[in-house]
Amino acid sequence: MKEKIVSYTLETLPPLTEKDKAELAALFARPDSEIDYSDIPPLTEDFWQNAVRGRFYKPVKRQITARVDADVLDWLKSQGKGYQTRVNAILRDAMLRSLRQQKA
Repeated sequence: MKEKIVSYTLETLPPLTEKDKAELAALFARPDSEIDYSDIPPLTEDFWQNAVRGRFYKPVKRQITARVDADVLDWLKSQGKGYQTRVNAILRDAMLRSLRQQKA
């Protein structure tokens, strides 16, 4: 059975109903001491040692037109499918190195 995925943006999100507003108000009024954390294990130092910032971050892509030297483009394409992804990875690496240098 094929499932239909529905997605919303802030502009297309349906407005809250009175019932939704009442449920949110009731949740907001509850004290933190009533929150049941039994299904959430406590985070240990081991967890934070292996944590990776931005692991699920997916930046928005924008289409551009860029002029690249022919030999550079040939080299990128010679490595197989995904040359545009490689261009992005190379540029991201350069950006992150530059940002790290600026902080130092």
